[in-house]
Amino acid sequence: MKLLSIQVGLPREVVWQHRTVSTGIFKEPVEGPILLRTLNLDGDRQADLTVHGGTRKAVYVYPSEHYAPWSAELPGVELPWGAFGENFTTAGFLEDRVHIGDRFRIGEAEVVVTQPRTPCFKLGIKFGDPAIVARFLESRRSGFYLAVLREGLVEAGDSFEPLGEDPNRVTVDDICRLFLGERDDGALARALKVGVLPQGWKVHLLRQSER
Repeated sequence: MKLLSIQVGLPREVVWQHRTVSTGIFKEPVEGPILLRTLNLDGDRQADLTVHGGTRKAVYVYPSEHYAPWSAELPGVELPWGAFGENFTTAGFLEDRVHIGDRFRIGEAEVVVTQPRTPCFKLGIKFGDPAIVARFLESRRSGFYLAVLREGLVEAGDSFEPLGEDPNRVTVDDICRLFLGERDDGALARALKVGVLPQGWKVHLLRQSER
Protein backbone atom coordinates (compact mmCIF):
# COMPACT_ATOMS: atom_id res chain seq x y z
CA MET A 1 0.00 0.00 0.00
CA LYS A 2 1.71 3.11 -1.25
CA LEU A 3 1.14 6.86 -1.43
CA LEU A 4 1.61 7.85 -5.07
CA SER A 5 0.78 11.55 -4.98
CA ILE A 6 -0.25 14.28 -2.53
CA GLN A 7 -2.59 17.11 -3.54
CA VAL A 8 -3.59 20.25 -1.67
CA GLY A 9 -5.62 23.34 -2.48
CA LEU A 10 -7.21 26.42 -0.96
CA PRO A 11 -10.88 27.32 -1.46
CA ARG A 12 -11.72 29.36 -4.54
CA GLU A 13 -14.88 30.99 -5.76
CA VAL A 14 -16.48 29.72 -8.97
CA VAL A 15 -19.72 30.55 -10.75
CA TRP A 16 -22.01 27.52 -10.93
CA GLN A 17 -25.58 27.55 -12.17
CA HIS A 18 -25.83 31.35 -11.90
CA ARG A 19 -24.45 31.65 -8.39
CA THR A 20 -21.04 32.03 -6.80
CA VAL A 21 -19.83 29.01 -4.84
CA SER A 22 -16.75 28.60 -2.67
CA THR A 23 -15.10 25.20 -3.05
CA GLY A 24 -11.87 23.48 -2.06
CA ILE A 25 -12.27 20.57 -4.48
CA PHE A 26 -9.55 21.82 -6.84
CA LYS A 27 -6.29 20.21 -5.67
CA GLU A 28 -2.79 20.36 -7.12
CA PRO A 29 0.13 17.95 -6.56
CA VAL A 30 2.93 18.98 -4.21
CA GLU A 31 6.51 17.75 -4.14
CA GLY A 32 8.61 16.80 -1.14
CA PRO A 33 7.64 16.31 2.50
CA ILE A 34 4.51 18.04 3.77
CA LEU A 35 3.16 18.24 7.29
CA LEU A 36 -0.02 16.32 8.01
CA ARG A 37 -1.87 17.99 10.85
CA THR A 38 -4.97 17.05 12.83
CA LEU A 39 -7.32 18.96 10.51
CA ASN A 40 -5.54 18.88 7.15
CA LEU A 41 -2.30 18.95 5.24
CA ASP A 42 -0.28 22.17 5.16
CA GLY A 43 -1.62 24.25 2.29
CA ASP A 44 -4.97 22.50 2.18
CA ARG A 45 -8.31 23.86 3.36
CA GLN A 46 -12.01 23.04 3.00
CA ALA A 47 -14.59 25.64 2.05
CA ASP A 48 -17.76 24.52 3.86
CA LEU A 49 -16.79 23.15 7.26
CA THR A 50 -20.37 22.12 8.05
CA VAL A 51 -20.01 19.15 5.68
CA HIS A 52 -16.30 18.98 4.80
CA GLY A 53 -13.17 18.72 6.86
CA GLY A 54 -12.97 18.33 10.62
CA THR A 55 -10.99 15.78 12.59
CA ARG A 56 -12.70 12.77 11.00
CA LYS A 57 -12.20 14.06 7.45
CA ALA A 58 -8.68 15.43 7.67
CA VAL A 59 -7.47 13.62 4.54
CA TYR A 60 -9.36 12.23 1.57
CA VAL A 61 -7.86 9.11 -0.03
CA TYR A 62 -8.64 7.91 -3.54
CA PRO A 63 -7.23 4.68 -5.03
CA SER A 64 -5.34 5.10 -8.28
CA GLU A 65 -6.90 1.83 -9.48
CA HIS A 66 -10.19 3.67 -10.04
CA TYR A 67 -8.73 6.00 -12.64
CA ALA A 68 -8.73 3.41 -15.45
CA PRO A 69 -12.47 2.65 -15.25
CA TRP A 70 -13.27 6.33 -14.95
CA SER A 71 -11.15 7.07 -18.02
CA ALA A 72 -13.13 4.45 -19.93
CA GLU A 73 -16.44 5.91 -18.74
CA LEU A 74 -15.43 9.54 -19.31
CA PRO A 75 -13.72 9.56 -22.72
CA GLY A 76 -11.94 12.78 -23.52
CA VAL A 77 -11.87 13.97 -19.90
CA GLU A 78 -8.40 14.65 -18.50
CA LEU A 79 -7.89 12.84 -15.20
CA PRO A 80 -4.61 13.79 -13.52
CA TRP A 81 -3.99 12.67 -9.96
CA GLY A 82 -6.27 14.70 -7.72
CA ALA A 83 -9.05 14.84 -10.31
CA PHE A 84 -11.60 13.66 -7.74
CA GLY A 85 -10.52 16.16 -5.12
CA GLU A 86 -8.40 13.70 -3.18
CA ASN A 87 -5.44 14.61 -1.01
CA PHE A 88 -3.81 11.18 -1.25
CA THR A 89 -3.75 9.15 -4.46
CA THR A 90 -2.76 5.61 -3.49
CA ALA A 91 -1.93 2.16 -4.83
CA GLY A 92 -3.08 -1.09 -3.21
CA PHE A 93 -5.32 0.70 -0.72
CA LEU A 94 -8.81 -0.31 -1.83
CA GLU A 95 -12.29 0.01 -0.32
CA ASP A 96 -12.96 -3.74 -0.25
CA ARG A 97 -9.71 -4.44 1.62
CA VAL A 98 -9.47 -1.69 4.23
CA HIS A 99 -11.73 -1.57 7.27
CA ILE A 100 -13.28 1.38 9.04
CA GLY A 101 -11.15 1.77 12.16
CA ASP A 102 -7.94 0.32 10.69
CA ARG A 103 -4.85 2.25 11.77
CA PHE A 104 -1.73 2.95 9.70
CA ARG A 105 1.59 4.75 9.86
CA ILE A 106 2.40 6.87 6.83
CA GLY A 107 5.70 8.71 6.93
CA GLU A 108 5.94 10.21 10.42
CA ALA A 109 2.15 10.37 10.85
CA GLU A 110 -0.39 7.88 12.17
CA VAL A 111 -3.92 7.76 10.76
CA VAL A 112 -7.18 5.84 11.07
CA VAL A 113 -9.83 5.11 8.40
CA THR A 114 -13.13 6.74 9.41
CA GLN A 115 -15.73 6.69 6.61
CA PRO A 116 -16.40 6.58 2.86
CA ARG A 117 -16.86 9.71 0.83
CA THR A 118 -20.35 10.70 -0.24
CA PRO A 119 -20.03 13.31 -2.98
CA CYS A 120 -21.81 16.65 -2.91
CA PHE A 121 -22.75 18.92 -5.81
CA LYS A 122 -19.21 20.35 -5.89
CA LEU A 123 -17.97 17.22 -7.65
CA GLY A 124 -20.34 18.30 -10.42
CA ILE A 125 -18.61 21.68 -10.45
CA LYS A 126 -15.22 19.98 -10.81
CA PHE A 127 -16.38 17.97 -13.83
CA GLY A 128 -18.82 20.52 -15.22
CA ASP A 129 -21.58 17.92 -15.05
CA PRO A 130 -24.12 17.55 -12.21
CA ALA A 131 -24.79 13.94 -13.22
CA ILE A 132 -21.32 12.84 -12.11
CA VAL A 133 -22.45 13.02 -8.48
CA ALA A 134 -24.95 10.16 -8.81
CA ARG A 135 -22.61 8.20 -11.06
CA PHE A 136 -19.81 8.50 -8.53
CA LEU A 137 -22.00 7.32 -5.67
CA GLU A 138 -23.45 4.38 -7.58
CA SER A 139 -20.00 3.28 -8.79
CA ARG A 140 -18.97 2.44 -5.19
CA ARG A 141 -15.55 3.80 -6.08
CA SER A 142 -15.92 6.15 -3.15
CA GLY A 143 -12.49 6.54 -1.64
CA PHE A 144 -12.40 7.22 2.07
CA TYR A 145 -11.37 9.64 4.79
CA LEU A 146 -8.63 9.46 7.39
CA ALA A 147 -8.40 11.00 10.84
CA VAL A 148 -4.94 11.92 12.10
CA LEU A 149 -3.86 10.22 15.31
CA ARG A 150 -0.33 11.58 15.23
CA GLU A 151 0.86 14.56 13.21
CA GLY A 152 3.98 14.29 11.07
CA LEU A 153 5.64 14.70 7.70
CA VAL A 154 4.40 12.64 4.76
CA GLU A 155 5.71 12.39 1.21
CA ALA A 156 4.74 10.77 -2.07
CA GLY A 157 6.42 7.37 -2.19
CA ASP A 158 5.75 6.59 1.47
CA SER A 159 4.17 3.24 2.28
CA PHE A 160 1.20 2.63 4.57
CA GLU A 161 2.33 0.44 7.46
CA PRO A 162 -0.53 -1.35 9.25
CA LEU A 163 -0.66 -0.63 12.98
CA GLY A 164 -3.92 -2.33 13.91
CA GLU A 165 -7.02 -3.80 12.32
CA ASP A 166 -10.46 -2.95 13.66
CA PRO A 167 -11.94 -6.11 15.24
CA ASN A 168 -15.33 -5.60 13.58
CA ARG A 169 -13.78 -5.96 10.11
CA VAL A 170 -16.27 -3.71 8.33
CA THR A 171 -14.79 -2.60 5.02
CA VAL A 172 -15.33 0.77 3.43
CA ASP A 173 -17.17 -1.07 0.68
CA ASP A 174 -19.48 -2.69 3.26
CA ILE A 175 -20.54 0.78 4.40
CA CYS A 176 -21.11 1.88 0.80
CA ARG A 177 -23.30 -1.17 0.13
CA LEU A 178 -25.40 -0.52 3.23
CA PHE A 179 -25.64 3.18 2.38
CA LEU A 180 -26.99 2.34 -1.07
CA GLY A 181 -29.69 0.13 0.46
CA GLU A 182 -28.24 -3.38 0.21
CA ARG A 183 -29.53 -5.58 3.02
CA ASP A 184 -26.81 -7.23 5.12
CA ASP A 185 -27.83 -7.60 8.76
CA GLY A 186 -24.48 -9.02 9.78
CA ALA A 187 -22.48 -6.15 8.28
CA LEU A 188 -24.93 -3.65 9.77
CA ALA A 189 -24.59 -5.13 13.26
CA ARG A 190 -20.82 -4.99 13.01
CA ALA A 191 -20.86 -1.46 11.58
CA LEU A 192 -22.84 -0.19 14.55
CA LYS A 193 -20.02 -1.37 16.83
CA VAL A 194 -17.25 0.52 15.02
CA GLY A 195 -16.12 3.29 17.35
CA VAL A 196 -14.72 5.71 14.76
CA LEU A 197 -17.69 5.50 12.38
CA PRO A 198 -19.57 8.79 12.94
CA GLN A 199 -22.96 8.58 14.62
CA GLY A 200 -24.64 10.20 11.62
CA TRP A 201 -23.57 7.27 9.47
CA LYS A 202 -24.92 4.76 11.98
CA VAL A 203 -28.29 6.52 12.15
CA HIS A 204 -28.55 6.59 8.35
CA LEU A 205 -27.63 2.92 7.99
CA LEU A 206 -30.24 1.94 10.56
CA ARG A 207 -32.89 3.92 8.69
CA GLN A 208 -31.89 2.28 5.43
CA SER A 209 -32.29 -1.16 7.00
CA GLU A 210 -35.82 -0.32 8.15
CA ARG A 211 -37.14 0.54 4.68
